Amino acid sequence: MSASLINTEVLPFKSTAFHAGKFVPVSEADLKGKWSVVFFYPADFTFVCPTELGDLADNYAEFKKLGVEIYAVSTDTHFTHKAWHDTSDTIGKIQYPMIGDPTGVISRNFGVMIEEAGLAERGTFVIDPQGKIQIIEVNAGGIGRDASELLRKVKAAQYVASHPGEVCPAKWKEGDATLAPSLDLVGKI
Repeated sequence: MSASLINTEVLPFKSTAFHAGKFVPVSEADLKGKWSVVFFYPADFTFVCPTELGDLADNYAEFKKLGVEIYAVSTDTHFTHKAWHDTSDTIGKIQYPMIGDPTGVISRNFGVMIEEAGLAERGTFVIDPQGKIQIIEVNAGGIGRDASELLRKVKAAQYVASHPGEVCPAKWKEGDATLAPSLDLVGKI
């Protein structure tokens, strides 16, 4: 079993993304100074992937309100991302960067590379402004993710980061009560 990436810094990478109609350079430095979601998916022009990316696109404004940038990553090239964006109504809605990872460096850095297929697992990583990974979720290929659940987790991570000494219990939603771990709570929950 490999060591957890929780609270580790994102490893260095350099790549190109398709974003806002242009090809733009992206590196781990772009993930610092703000909250980020790095959203790996197996491949462009597939079946579950466009439903997930479309769901993120539909919720993108909510992520932006929280100061969060989303980076979609697959082992396709940035050219393939552009072609998919230009030919799919669902993918055409995307306003966040779509990073190409044809060498698999980024997928390997995050531990989601399926070596025998040359594709990335469905991995979701929430990264804090210091560039440290706070949330990891990896799903099997046939199981799509839910942007509203990701949004809830990001809000919880942001809350905990800005309220030292407090933690968010199961199903916590913005405005709900939190917990302050202490000796008095042991055995009471």
